[in-house]
Amino acid sequence: MTSNPLQHAEDINSRMYQFDRIHAPLPSAGAFTDEHVKQYREQGFIAIEQLLTPDEVHASIAAIMRIMMDPDTKAKIQFTKPRHELHSDEERELAIRKVYEYVDADPVLHAAAYHPVIGAIVERLLGEQPKLVQDQALLKPPFGGGEKPWHQDMAYGNLSYEQAVVGVWIALDEAGLDNGCMHVIPQSHMDGATPHYAVRDWQICDANVPVNKDVAIPLKPGGALFFHGLLYHGTPFNCSDQRRRALQFHYAPAAAAKMSPGEYKRMFTNALTSAEC
Repeated sequence: MTSNPLQHAEDINSRMYQFDRIHAPLPSAGAFTDEHVKQYREQGFIAIEQLLTPDEVHASIAAIMRIMMDPDTKAKIQFTKPRHELHSDEERELAIRKVYEYVDADPVLHAAAYHPVIGAIVERLLGEQPKLVQDQALLKPPFGGGEKPWHQDMAYGNLSYEQAVVGVWIALDEAGLDNGCMHVIPQSHMDGATPHYAVRDWQICDANVPVNKDVAIPLKPGGALFFHGLLYHGTPFNCSDQRRRALQFHYAPAAAAKMSPGEYKRMFTNALTSAEC
């Protein structure tokens, strides 16, 4: 591994992600039809611009920033550095990777999670009433904001339901090719659960990702990606000078139960094969 962090990030980006196949989102939620429900089930995802209005985007950013700077917040914050090393608001912001469990801590973000347009689309994708099972804000600061390697969301224990969950990833800043937009492997959800390994994160082994099939999904602020819980997806390092902040929610069918620990181990780990990454 190179000792230069930025060069290391660029090396991983060039090896693990393609940037020449670009998905074109629907222009708005009004363009979403039953044909796109079929497309979601076949491809594992659907992207839609203008899901949130500019006012809703600005309010969501302000809410996330309030939480990040509030030492007494009831939401949870994941830092990449010890807090005692952070001596300014700027240093604090740059060291925060994730804000989560904020829905009950902020009314603006609660409204986003229960947005009627999101709920209506998710219900059509699931074919039944959804329930919110996870809320996060995923943050990539400029000049090296971390990669989220290729993975399936249901390989994370809190999302391992017996029925497929739907993820909704909403850009708050412009999410482009240079600052860590979402990348997906179309139709990969059809292959079922894949073992994950603790490498750079809890992830699919790099050698098992068909990177040649990667499709990038740039989104404008307020645009959203709806994706199947078993879809291979990841986001590269942000090597640009621009922030990339996003909200992410997961919804499960209302009647869905959590997978047993034994079933989770069988499906998402190498317990049966002892294969190594």
